[in-house]
Amino acid sequence: MNQTLKKNKTDYSLHIKRIQSVKQKLNEGEILFVFGANDKIRNRDVEYKFRQDSDFYYLTGITEADSVLFITKNQAGMFCLPKDKEKEIWTGIRLGKERIKEVLKLDLVFEIGQWEDKKAELLLGNHTLYYFFGLDADKDRDLISTARLVSSRVREGKIGPEKIVEPVFLHEMRLQKSKEEIEILKQAAGITKFGHDRIIRESKPGMYEYELEAILEHEYLKHGAWGGGYGHIVAAGKNACVLHYVSNDSVLEKDDLILVDSGAEFNSYTADVTRVFPAGKKFTEAQKTVYEIVLASQKNAILYSKEGTPFNEIHNKTVYFLADCLKEMGFLSGSMDSILEKETYKKFYMHRTGHYLGMDVHDVGKYFVQGKSRKLVNGQVITVEPGLYFDPEDASIPKEFRGIGIRIEDDILVHGKTPINLTAGIPKEIDDIEAMKV
Repeated sequence: MNQTLKKNKTDYSLHIKRIQSVKQKLNEGEILFVFGANDKIRNRDVEYKFRQDSDFYYLTGITEADSVLFITKNQAGMFCLPKDKEKEIWTGIRLGKERIKEVLKLDLVFEIGQWEDKKAELLLGNHTLYYFFGLDADKDRDLISTARLVSSRVREGKIGPEKIVEPVFLHEMRLQKSKEEIEILKQAAGITKFGHDRIIRESKPGMYEYELEAILEHEYLKHGAWGGGYGHIVAAGKNACVLHYVSNDSVLEKDDLILVDSGAEFNSYTADVTRVFPAGKKFTEAQKTVYEIVLASQKNAILYSKEGTPFNEIHNKTVYFLADCLKEMGFLSGSMDSILEKETYKKFYMHRTGHYLGMDVHDVGKYFVQGKSRKLVNGQVITVEPGLYFDPEDASIPKEFRGIGIRIEDDILVHGKTPINLTAGIPKEIDDIEAMKV
């Protein structure tokens, strides 16, 4: 990737197909509601940068706030913001209901101001409401109240929702990525490489973590991304032992390792990459020792990430490998059975080895089915991210290891027996990293 990417023009045909697919999954008497995101206040009258709800965007491709999508077996429709010249002067041109109806081939489109009058009418005659309950308390109360009101008309021969069900089928659709989605994730990975490559080259003692964060965001925006798909973690020295460190305000010291966990979001899909490199030119011997163990465990885990492998097996094999290495180094004692049963390894490795990836950094989808770890299938994208962390305040740990925190993470496409590493181009071998520290 050697040129700035531009956001793809929305291909509404993909969203039309997804809506049609949902229709086919619904039976008579079932209706799905999916709410778009609302603008959120940052402070006083200043709003956060708007990011559309992932489920809503997946089905519609619409990036406007305050919208509601509804789908039944026989029809699909939306409530949207009205065309309003005065407001458009301040906040941008809106699609409007006619345009939305046209591009998505919808049966019905209303302005959002009609929601209060129409919602009961939509629920009437449907015994099941599919809706992601628990995300917004106000919407929950409103829909429960409306459903109860509709159901009270039973003496008129009318029916309303008897149950609210989470639309798991929608997240199952999102779990397995289409070729178009995989291509977008590859582009997100490519942009992420620009950011990681630059901070490895430019970082040096005396800089602040937030300077590296600024470099990441600059590279992502420069190459057409929305920005980071989640809060950038730029953790120098002992800060790397805080798993979700986001303060990013410490200075880089001479012998620090820098752990950077950051991925670019492109067209609503995010990469998720972690790299570790020295603030100076070289790893210390202790840092090298830990790094090579984590890197070896990660390479093994990537090889396990193939079609048919139970997802949890990747973690279990990684835990065994890391625990065995820790035991050999003298950080853990006892038999391997005892170490695994008592989970004493969690002093050094306390998180999972990976998760689903897509529109959300921790993407949707079940990890267990009928109590068993779900097997990977082609088209899934997962992260592989083992790590080791040595408490900087634990006097029982040799001084040269205290405060070392290492995690190495890549984005893996499940592809038969040959996993595809979408982020393989971002350096992680010690020799390659040190060669960049000129």
